[in-house]
Amino acid sequence: MKKIITLLVLSMTLKAGFAQNGIFSKDTEGRSADHFMLQVSNDMWLNTPDSINDRIKATSRGFNFQVMLDKPFKSNPKLSVAFGIGISTSGAFFENTRLAIDGTSPKLLFERLDTVNRFKKYKLATTFAEIPLELRYFSKPKDPNKSVKIAIGAKVGLLVNAHTKGKIQQNRNGNVLNDNTVKINDKSYFNTTRISATARVGYGNFTIFSSYSLNSLFKNSVAAEIKPLQIGICFSGL
Repeated sequence: MKKIITLLVLSMTLKAGFAQNGIFSKDTEGRSADHFMLQVSNDMWLNTPDSINDRIKATSRGFNFQVMLDKPFKSNPKLSVAFGIGISTSGAFFENTRLAIDGTSPKLLFERLDTVNRFKKYKLATTFAEIPLELRYFSKPKDPNKSVKIAIGAKVGLLVNAHTKGKIQQNRNGNVLNDNTVKINDKSYFNTTRISATARVGYGNFTIFSSYSLNSLFKNSVAAEIKPLQIGICFSGL
């Protein structure tokens, strides 16, 4: 909660700073300007060693939600700056693997479970509270539903939660032992701050987006310098 409050304060500071700047237009009539954005993504880990990469499933996915203010430039209403607050979630699914995020070792253990009991479904999930910032282009700022949209930007995020979840325990032969669910929460091995580069391009209410983490998911020397990448569909409006 403290992290979310911190981001809200930073967002309000940005709003106050933009309000005092005379380069932005006050005429926003008829402009929906993508104030709300829903994003669904396929998630990947870049720079992973082979010992980990062959255990991450291609079905890893994420979900993001952002509320943003849009400030068009007086000199060119097709261009604007947008900022706000959002939540970003990501789930990395693994096969025959356990991540000891609650361990005490200096290194994060990615334990291979090929010959012992393991979970049929297993994932690492993270949630970040974020402040997104975009430089936007609308080909038709007065009619955004028929507009080509291009945006580049960045996000600063604070880690709210990190946990692993395993479902349906099975033996080495794949036979189900029980349908228990085990969830472990621990942020010890993770970087609690994330900076991401973002981009969007599309038409009307739909765009293709990407978000690339510029710093590692994990702390220095804990694991490989893994940098998550999200690519997916964004629905925007209002």
